[in-house]
Amino acid sequence: MTGVTAASTSSAPTPHQVWVRIRGLLLALLVLIAAGIALATVRFGDQHGLLDPRSADRYGSRAISELLKERGVSVDVVTTLDEATAEVGPDTTLLVTSPNLLAPRQQSELRAATDDSAGRTVLLAASPSSVHTLVPGVRAKSAGPVAPRSPECSLPAARSAGDVETGGVRYASDGLDTIGCFPSGGLPTLLVVEQGAGDTVLLGSPDLLHNHRLANQGNASLALQLLGSRPHLVWYLPSLADTSATAGNRGTEGDDAPDNRSFADLIPQGWLWGTLQLALAAVLAAIWRARRLGPLVTERLPVAIRASESTEGRARLYRKANARDRAAESLRSAARTRIAPLVGVPPRDAHSPSTLVPAVSARLGSADDSLQTLLFGPAPSEDAALVRLADQLDTLEREVRTS
Repeated sequence: MTGVTAASTSSAPTPHQVWVRIRGLLLALLVLIAAGIALATVRFGDQHGLLDPRSADRYGSRAISELLKERGVSVDVVTTLDEATAEVGPDTTLLVTSPNLLAPRQQSELRAATDDSAGRTVLLAASPSSVHTLVPGVRAKSAGPVAPRSPECSLPAARSAGDVETGGVRYASDGLDTIGCFPSGGLPTLLVVEQGAGDTVLLGSPDLLHNHRLANQGNASLALQLLGSRPHLVWYLPSLADTSATAGNRGTEGDDAPDNRSFADLIPQGWLWGTLQLALAAVLAAIWRARRLGPLVTERLPVAIRASESTEGRARLYRKANARDRAAESLRSAARTRIAPLVGVPPRDAHSPSTLVPAVSARLGSADDSLQTLLFGPAPSEDAALVRLADQLDTLEREVRTS
């Protein structure tokens, strides 16, 4: 029994065991990241010229730009607020492709420049954060799907175009001279706000200006009439590199007005969807790797291990951890379990000192107090004492069996 001197079985997992457990999850995560990068690269390649009148890609707008030029409308592309406001006037249409990218101060400056210009301003997919400043009195509502819609209004440009693929942000106005067309859910997706000799056009979705959609329905007709009403078109592509964005960004009516944009408004929609997809993938991976519920199933071992080898292995573990207390308790518990039925003690009371010790004493005809210490005493303080305990328990069991 010299091998019955070792360690606790509750040792921490080794680095190799940890790696074996998590390598499947890490592999799945790497595949997801690679797929996300590949998808982002493909989408970036398709949309790097988004709404750019110089781009012939699917999401570019070169087609409508060329049609406007054929009809005598000059098209100037600008990327800074200073360039855009310098060209506004009664004979100019200013198209702002991404009003939501403008800082509050930029929005205020743009509104001040266009209020008295007597020209036309077209805002694409302006959300509540930008409409509040650019077109006071107009409220932007939740976006809807883009689909062919009928005009249902008196605007000549809309009536002559017929059904058009519109949708996106919907608009409502309070006490303004407006014309609303192409309703979605009871609210217009195209709103024309009259401002003296000029006007502002709010278009809920820019999709009809994309190259691959321009020929659908009446998209081209409506786009030509909205953007070609003046001989000069300024195509403003807001850029994050515009230095006017850092000149000040606190006010919508000056430096003291609050910025109404939330953190979510500043995050591009694609990133929000990407985060949601990654979160869903993580949950699915966790479910896949989780332990299945249900009863344990006994499986045949590929290799049969002899009981002696298993005992020696456990003894070496006990010895390595210097766990004499666990080894002693294991020896005593096994001895009590084997002795109890020999002296007529039920299994449930085999580990009760008040029941087992008197029964063993009566069987041996001895009232020696050493039985209490032998069967329920403290842990040995050294290996030699543990070996003596094993021998004494073995001797006691033989005596009980032969008595």
